[in-house]
Amino acid sequence: MSALTLLDANGTLAAAPLAEAPAFTKPNAPLRSRVAYAAAHVVPKPFADNTPGRPAEIDWDATLAFRHHVWSWGLGVADAMDTAQRNMGLDAAATRELISRSAAEAASVGGAVVVGVNTDHLETEHASLDAIADAYKAQLHHTEDAGAGAVLMASRHLARAAQNADDYRRVYRDVLGAASGPVVLHWLGTAFDPQLSGYFGSADTDAAADVLVELIAEHPDTVSGVKMSLLDADAEIAVRRRLPGTARMYTGDDFHYVSLIAGDDAGHSDALLGAFAALAPNASAAIQALDAGDEAAYHRILGPTEALSRQVFAAPTYFYKTGVAFLAWLNGHQSAFQMVAGLHAARSLPHLSRIVELANASGALEQPQLAAERWHGMLRINGIDPNAATMVAASSDSGSAAHAMEVNA
Repeated sequence: MSALTLLDANGTLAAAPLAEAPAFTKPNAPLRSRVAYAAAHVVPKPFADNTPGRPAEIDWDATLAFRHHVWSWGLGVADAMDTAQRNMGLDAAATRELISRSAAEAASVGGAVVVGVNTDHLETEHASLDAIADAYKAQLHHTEDAGAGAVLMASRHLARAAQNADDYRRVYRDVLGAASGPVVLHWLGTAFDPQLSGYFGSADTDAAADVLVELIAEHPDTVSGVKMSLLDADAEIAVRRRLPGTARMYTGDDFHYVSLIAGDDAGHSDALLGAFAALAPNASAAIQALDAGDEAAYHRILGPTEALSRQVFAAPTYFYKTGVAFLAWLNGHQSAFQMVAGLHAARSLPHLSRIVELANASGALEQPQLAAERWHGMLRINGIDPNAATMVAASSDSGSAAHAMEVNA
């Protein structure tokens, strides 16, 4: 069995067995028991000037091929959202093109796609409530014209401009009144974006939830659901139990999604997760198990991935995109570990090593040998010899399993 070299925060190396890829199979019919979207990232041209502050130069072939990978496993794609580096490197022109291209590709294969609608094309940080509503509507109409579903993302402009809950009501009522099709609302917590503090008019979760639920109840024909990304399972469940029957709860909780999707006697959450971009085969196989009525298999497949997701989304959580792109590279979905705005530098080697370790343990490496080769090559580029870690057998009288000998890098 091949060995996988790991690196800890002290520069110490250890070797672990490289696990085989799970024998997951793609569904031969639509997934039934849950609606699941993977929030996808973008792949840059590796030779382009994708440095901080520069316009994004996208490798469209690789970016769209990744979406086809997600669709092939029966999942929908959530595009042009925070996983695609909205407000962290994906500029307005690239966002518009991504929406148009992704919607066209979805239509070509019958794939489900929703995309983010925001106000981030405004050239000023501070805008009036009317200007914010108009900005939302401009992106909404572009999305509708492209043929994609809309996710009304939380707006930094609105968070700055709103003085109280009524200002949120005013803007959202204006925008929802202009929608011609179903819209999903998005509540993004400060772990993902510190600039969204007090969204929906209060830093108190219960008070903010009152405004959110009120808006959903007022627009039963327009609001088809809400994506909650607070990393607070209890808050999500509380809101889920208050939703009208016309609206779905899409979990955006990358820490607790296994139990939230499994649900309880009062219902379950569907999924719109950045984690699922890194875990499309696992997520599909788990939902296929639910479709077959095998909840034990669902937990057996998806349960181990939650530790991996917690590492990818570890604080500072807004750098989770780095882990998603890293796993896409390890799994052969892009030729280089690069990101727009240079965000591939946002995580340390030991952090990435822990991702490798947990992906290996949870069956998230689609091509384990390729992943090991790429990871070991990355270590070499950084002056670390992966062959310095060796496996040793435990002594026969201890009865323990093989373990790793640690050597200083």
